[in-house]
This record gives sequence, C-alpha cells and structure tokens, in this order.
Amino acid sequence: MLQPPDILTVARKQPVLQESLDLAYQKEQHIPGAVAYQIQRYVMAPQWTLDDTGMMIYQHDRSGGESYLELRFCVSGNTYCNDPVCNGGQSCRKSSSQCGAKMPTMDLFTFRFSSTWLAPFVKGRHAATRTEEVLAFRYPSSFTKIVPLCGRSRLVLDSMLSHQYEGALENIFVNSQVQALLLYSLECLLDEKEEGVFACKFLANEADREKIVRAREILLEHIGEPITIKELSRKVAMNECYLKKGFKELFGTTIFDFYQGQRMDHARYLLYEKGLSVTEVSLMLGYSSISHFSTAFKKHTGLKPCDLLLR
Repeated sequence: MLQPPDILTVARKQPVLQESLDLAYQKEQHIPGAVAYQIQRYVMAPQWTLDDTGMMIYQHDRSGGESYLELRFCVSGNTYCNDPVCNGGQSCRKSSSQCGAKMPTMDLFTFRFSSTWLAPFVKGRHAATRTEEVLAFRYPSSFTKIVPLCGRSRLVLDSMLSHQYEGALENIFVNSQVQALLLYSLECLLDEKEEGVFACKFLANEADREKIVRAREILLEHIGEPITIKELSRKVAMNECYLKKGFKELFGTTIFDFYQGQRMDHARYLLYEKGLSVTEVSLMLGYSSISHFSTAFKKHTGLKPCDLLLR
C-alpha cells in the first residue's frame, strides 16, 4: 500500500508530530461506501510558517482491499474563537483586538471518496479520459500528487469552516461543497491535454516515485551536512534531471528551495527555541562563514539571525 507523506509536514517543510499540537476544534463524519471527511483546527505556533498545500492520494489496491481517492488540505491564516458564546468560533465577528479568545489556526482537511461512491460518475464500461481512469480506478498504480490550491477550492474550504447550517441542511450543504471541491481539484490536477496523471511520464512508475520520496527523506537527514544534487541522485540511483523534475512535480518545490527552507526553519528553531548563538547554529548547519549563513537566513525569513536572539 502507498504510504503518502503527512500533509502538515509537507506544508511546514519539516517533520511535525500532530500529537504535540493543541487541537482547538474537530469535526468528522464517516458513512460506509460514501464520503468520509475530517476537519481539524490546531492552534498555530507564533514562530511557525506554513505553505497552504493540497494533496491528492490515489490508492488502488489490486489485491481486493479498499481502493479510494483522498484529498488533503492544509490552510493557515484563519482564526478561531474558543469563547462558548461564539458557538465554537463559527459566529465570532469581533476583531482580533476586541476578542481575547481569538487565536490563529492551521486547518487540516481530509476527504476520502470510496470507489463505490465515485463509480456512478463514470459513464459506460470504458474510461474515455484520464480523469475517468482515476475515478473508475482503472489507472494502474497508486500515486500521491501535490494539488495547486486554487481560489475556488479556498472558498469551499472556508465555507466549510464558517457555515451556519445544522442537521439535515448541514448534510446537504457539506455534500454539495465536497463535490465542488472534488471537481476543482481534478481540474487543477488532471489536464486532459497531458498523456497521463503526471507531466513527467516516468512518475507513473511507482519505483521512481519511491526514489524521489526517499530523496526527500535523505535531505531531511542531512540538515547539518550539505549534500549536492549529484550526491543525492547517486544515493537514490536516479538521473539528476529526472530527480529534479520529479521532485518539483511531486512536492511542488525545487530540491534547493525545499532543502534551504528546511535548514532555515531548523536554524530559526535553534536560535529562538534553544537559544544557541549565531556562530553555533552556523557551524551546526555546515556554513563556511557566519556572513554566508546570515545572508541565507535573512533571504528566507526576512530577519537577521541576531534579531531572534533579542526576542
């Protein structure tokens, strides 16, 4: 079975333990043979930065197990009010300065579509398009792909956090929004002009996708030991060009930007949380000089390393 990356880890660009986070709100529903969804709102740590991220997971179990299509989203920048008078934050209209119970959040959404629920959308016995191949579970191998979070999808996700419906009306509203979200995600992801789900054809091979996922893991293991793309390609036994193209398509960022972002986020943690000196952090991350480290840190965070030591 495919083991997809954790979306919060992808959005944060470094490993995150959800068990250590402060859960402010949760709602979930699971109907066998239909759509299951879960919404989780976590309190956003002040020093955190997140990239709003979407992900599609196509799990095709040819051994007779469960096959499904899943959408995951991580969105930041929203606020939640934990004042009971505000009905769980859904009806709070106060500004941040007027409401002491408001807090910034990171919101995680998971929508799982069963093969039974998706089957009626495909007409006839033969899938005519690549989209229909996926919806009918005739695409041969499982995959995970980063989905662009388009404006329409953002509106749907926001409406699912702020609607006022209850009971049967809530079920009707949620079902309509979930279908719209599936439509927009498929439009963003599956371009019918392409010959396959992936623009890089070699990513249709599960073994090649696993090599790229492994490359990402190796980067995380070498935060303090700079590694070149040439070395990385040798470790995973993949051509450099394929590795760079495949990494960008799977994770929505270049190898350099991902690696640099990881290192600077780790540097911020060491400076702000651990109280290490700029010199110590620079050496730990393998920089040849403090000035090179300071320049890279400011480019990524907009701050000088010493600014965090003064807070």
